[in-house]
Amino acid sequence: MISGPITSVTRTALLQARTHQLAGIAMTRAFSTNSHVVKVSSSERSSGFLNDKNLEIANRALHADGLVVLEDVIEHQKLDLLNEKMVTDALYLQGLGDKGPYNYNKGNIQQDPPLTSTYFDSSIFLNPIATQVTSSVLGPKPRLSFISSNSALPPSPLYPPSRQPVHSDADFSHPSSPFALVVNIPLITMTPENGSTEIWLGTHCFGKECQEGEHGERASGRIREGFLEQRRKTRAPCQPVVQKGSVVVRDLRLWHAGMPNWGNDVRVMLAMIHFSGWFRNPMDVNFSEHVKEELGKCSEDLRIQGKFVSEEKLLGSYLEGKYGNAYYFDQREKLDVEF
Repeated sequence: MISGPITSVTRTALLQARTHQLAGIAMTRAFSTNSHVVKVSSSERSSGFLNDKNLEIANRALHADGLVVLEDVIEHQKLDLLNEKMVTDALYLQGLGDKGPYNYNKGNIQQDPPLTSTYFDSSIFLNPIATQVTSSVLGPKPRLSFISSNSALPPSPLYPPSRQPVHSDADFSHPSSPFALVVNIPLITMTPENGSTEIWLGTHCFGKECQEGEHGERASGRIREGFLEQRRKTRAPCQPVVQKGSVVVRDLRLWHAGMPNWGNDVRVMLAMIHFSGWFRNPMDVNFSEHVKEELGKCSEDLRIQGKFVSEEKLLGSYLEGKYGNAYYFDQREKLDVEF
């Protein structure tokens, strides 16, 4: 037992000890490398709510693993319309080369979807089952302040296959409790062949001490090699197959890496971030003014931080968004309190 006040030196030592404990905890417990999958029933999909048992599975998976897959949530036809548009946009953005919004390598790009009357659908971007799950972890009425996507493009002579370094999107000092969940929706079935994300289950419990590279750098949040080697011994990463129509909910802190697309088709994966209501993230999303009424119908369950602009203005600017670590996932007015 430690007696006396906890100094910064003592706190650092405790943090390092806890990190090593987490890295080696699987020496006494066999962990699966596979993520939990909740198979959503047709009645759950129609009602927009999981039953109590499925919600428990999703909640406990997020606390234990930092990720859960909700299968058969979204109608395929709705995804097809959006996918056709976003694939065209992805190829245009890749053609910008060094000026393009790439993440670590030019085979992996960041692109915003067109949130216009033609392409916006609340069952995709504001899915009620996804919100039910995130609210069960983050608390009531989480903030939605980020909508974008990550696209893995097929290899070409100019852009050979390349993976991202393993990293965490929480590249800043952050709470040890859940504060942000990413809602990922692949527009086609996602496989290791077309660039399914490599995930390191259970690593949402680690902090910034495992990272190198500061926020604002193009490759910040990279996980240090020593931590990767230790973690690989106890719980190896996986590249899951995620069926079309699924929703993946991931803790922002989880280690992961974009992987090369060896196939022939662009793989687009949407990303919406739900922050706890108490986590004061200042970002906002640009929506067409034509979808304002539809957003209002979902405002009871989500605090949507958005701006409304004309459809013409949005169509002329949505591909000029930020990318990678240029986004601000931290909060403003941070507490001057140590925990």
